[in-house]
Amino acid sequence: MTSKSPKDKKIFEEWILSKPWLKNYDEGTPHEIEIPEVPLYTILDDAYKIAADHTALIFLGRKVPYKELHDATERFGYILQKKFGVEKGDKVALYLPNSPQFAIAYYAALKAGAVVTPASPLYTGEELARQLNSSEAKVLIAIDMFADNVEKAFKDSNVEKVIYTGVDDYLPGLKAFIYRTFMKKVKPKIDNKDRFQFKKLLQEASGKVDRPEINPKEDLAALMFTGGTTGIPKGAMLTHYNLISNIYQIDAWLFRGRKKQDIFVGLLPWFHIYGQTAVLNFAIFSAGTIVVLPRLDIKELLNSIQKYKANVFHGVPTLYAYLINYPDIKKYDLRSIEACISGAAPLPVSVAEKFEEITGGKLREGYGLTETSPVTHVNPIYGKYKFGSIGLPVPNTLAGIADPDKDEFLPPGEVGELVVSGPQVMKGYYKMEEENKQVFFEKFGYRWFRTGDMAKMDEEGYFYIVDRKKDLIKYKGYSVYPREIEEVLYKHEAVKEAAVIGVPHPEYGELVKAFIVLKDEYKGKVTKDDIINYAKEHLAPYKVPKEVEFRDDLPKSAVGKVLRRVLKEEELKKSS
Repeated sequence: MTSKSPKDKKIFEEWILSKPWLKNYDEGTPHEIEIPEVPLYTILDDAYKIAADHTALIFLGRKVPYKELHDATERFGYILQKKFGVEKGDKVALYLPNSPQFAIAYYAALKAGAVVTPASPLYTGEELARQLNSSEAKVLIAIDMFADNVEKAFKDSNVEKVIYTGVDDYLPGLKAFIYRTFMKKVKPKIDNKDRFQFKKLLQEASGKVDRPEINPKEDLAALMFTGGTTGIPKGAMLTHYNLISNIYQIDAWLFRGRKKQDIFVGLLPWFHIYGQTAVLNFAIFSAGTIVVLPRLDIKELLNSIQKYKANVFHGVPTLYAYLINYPDIKKYDLRSIEACISGAAPLPVSVAEKFEEITGGKLREGYGLTETSPVTHVNPIYGKYKFGSIGLPVPNTLAGIADPDKDEFLPPGEVGELVVSGPQVMKGYYKMEEENKQVFFEKFGYRWFRTGDMAKMDEEGYFYIVDRKKDLIKYKGYSVYPREIEEVLYKHEAVKEAAVIGVPHPEYGELVKAFIVLKDEYKGKVTKDDIINYAKEHLAPYKVPKEVEFRDDLPKSAVGKVLRRVLKEEELKKSS
């Protein structure tokens, strides 16, 4: 339903189109930027031209310069075209951890005109097959250590060929020898008919990729599947222009267009849009260096930051929480860190303050979605930072609060659904027309995307996520937002992690239940009543958890977001 009321138009003009947030941009941050209409892979071409001998990737000690990375993408793109028949628009799936192979396959596929669809290496064979079928992938490039999953997915999907690679393919000499001798147990069958070896293919390549013409605003670069937090995963169609736009928006916000070859912590998974855009693509765009970390190992992470003087470190709240609670954190020199953005989940104030105290860097909460490439909002790096806020819309982005049930804008202070419009917003969900009708609407000459997040905006243009629309708890008719309760619980000195959900109740609708992970030194010393009494001191009675359950850990997505959905499913199974 679309409103044409004068009030609605006035709100749009005064609080959205006028962009009140611009007054709070950091000095030097442009209000609007020019975004080139170029294929995504040109960021690697440009980095190669200006920094051929500079290190692009450091993988467990192995350094890969831009010249080697660029050359490998040209040759692998040639292989995809000539040997596997990949044509413009075909889907190439990646089932890989962060690694040089991921970067090579990613840019090679783009140069060949293909659409990349990365899958989490944590997926089971069944989950992988589901994505391969949904994306209609033609070729799969996979890590050999999970060959059992790959073979199951290969059998249950329409993928034509599998290309296997091993961690050891890009390890430095001695580490590669040790890995092959003592650690490598899985050796998939390479028949050179349906199953091939990545390293051998690359060595045999005799030409360069033949790049088809790309229309950046129309042609897809990536088909990114959402994490499924609201149901069945959906394929977000991201164009070359979507992804290029977000790179330029991040550059304008974080570094105001500077061209410094930063050193990035490459821990965020690249199969996820956050790590793919903010780390892989952005680092290549700036001709920087990525310290590639294929898995979370706190010691390895801290050693890498210290050894390579990494200065850009994007992460998620759970990661920052792990670090500040790590017993030996003060033994490491982390003062090289300058800028950090936390995304994918709410950042507790206490975590941000402690992390900044330890590192001296700036940790700011931002916001984005798979469907928006992903960044739409970030707090100012040097200016006014409002804890609890996701910040301000980035350049070239409009954002507003809309009635969740109709296409009508709401004024500052009112809670509604966050909607955004900008060049980073996806083309739509792949082959899901009904879903597209639900999440998009046209109004006042703009195309708006409904995020599914309940939010509010203040009069200075700062936005606040109240909660996921589907996570809202209804207790005795009251609307209870889990995030608000979690923020309070995180301030308790004993709480390491917290998650809040609504549990069905026949009389009250839903009861508020909190799941708590205690810090090690408080385990066995803090009771459920202690947590409830603490909440009573800080929350209205209807918001106080009626139930508390202690856990050793909480279910999380591959990127580290706590999955309330899984907790809800567990509770439903108990009740049934």
